Amino acid sequence: MNFFTELREGLAISWGAIRANKLRSVLTTLGIVIGVVTVTLMGTAIEGINHAFMESISSFGTDVLFVERNSWFIMSEKQWLDEQKRPRITLADAEALEKQMHLAEAVAPVAQTSESVKYARRSANDVAILGTTEQYQFTGALNLSDGRFISQAECDGGRPVCVIGYEVATNLFQNGQPVGQDVFIAQRAFEVVGVLAKHGGFGGDGADNQIIVPLAEFTYAFWQNPDYSIQVKVKNLGQLDDAQEELRGVLRRFRRLAPGEPDNFSIGQQEQFLELFHKVAGTIAAIGLFITGLSLFVGGIGIMNIMFVSVAERTREIGVRKAIGAKRRTILLQFLIEAACICLIGGVIALLIAWPVTRLMNKMMPAELSPTVIGLALLVAVLTGVLSGFFPAWRAARMNPVDALRNE
Repeated sequence: MNFFTELREGLAISWGAIRANKLRSVLTTLGIVIGVVTVTLMGTAIEGINHAFMESISSFGTDVLFVERNSWFIMSEKQWLDEQKRPRITLADAEALEKQMHLAEAVAPVAQTSESVKYARRSANDVAILGTTEQYQFTGALNLSDGRFISQAECDGGRPVCVIGYEVATNLFQNGQPVGQDVFIAQRAFEVVGVLAKHGGFGGDGADNQIIVPLAEFTYAFWQNPDYSIQVKVKNLGQLDDAQEELRGVLRRFRRLAPGEPDNFSIGQQEQFLELFHKVAGTIAAIGLFITGLSLFVGGIGIMNIMFVSVAERTREIGVRKAIGAKRRTILLQFLIEAACICLIGGVIALLIAWPVTRLMNKMMPAELSPTVIGLALLVAVLTGVLSGFFPAWRAARMNPVDALRNE
């Protein structure tokens, strides 16, 4: 008898045993269903957060460097106090980078505040107002759903025009046409010339809840001496490290820093966010899967107990099969298949439950029942069955046929 014949025979016997003990099989499967559901939902949450974060972080651009006064990640109170003593990033810094950098494709100074915005009788509070130049369209990798971006002439002249985010357009104009209309930002009128495409992604609607205005108009209307940041888009992604060193050298010369003196500015890039996120997400995923895996472990214990009962009930059957020539591996395979089938059925039922629950979760937080999660859930279910059923199956395979036949 070859392996495939044994497998087919084991499947037939296992399915018959499951059908013969329907109530016991259902109750046994219930523990696996609960375990697989909890693990699957944790997996969908982790997968959804990862996907949403990667979508959101991609908007920064892998080829963009960010110059700011303070570091993105403050590791100690001393570091924070030291960085507060740094001079602010200025427009002169941005102009120096634009003139002296050879590896930069675009340089955009950015200043930000928040204000209330009104149109007709509708209003929106705490909207992010960004003051920048026409280069921001390239450094920010922006896409527009309607209209155009602010032009160089509008930035040089400081015209009261703006580009609004998707969320702002939806809240203020609902189904109306924003382009060409005037919105009032802190009681000052701005003509809408463009609408950004929906961003979404990790962190909610922050990127959609913004308005971009020319920098000259921003400093005139909202903040005369803001704390700037600078975005630098590199010409060639392969020269990112060289561009970062060129940027550092230009700023150090412009700020008259002596050799050996530490930088009084910070340079950030996307990889820093990714490294931190993967560390934090990995820790959260490990803890979450461990906690939810406990329910699967309990379900596995239940499978093991039931399989021991099944072996005890079918001792005479095992003796007969071994007496007519069944090998140990045949008996072992039979009970492993039975345990795996029970768990696989539980896994399928768990996925049918997890799918609508994931849709409900997705309304409150990112959650995604991807093919990867489905495949892993079924694999975990089968492995749980194999591991839980191994000792009962091993015990059945090791039985002495003479002793087994004497069993009543």
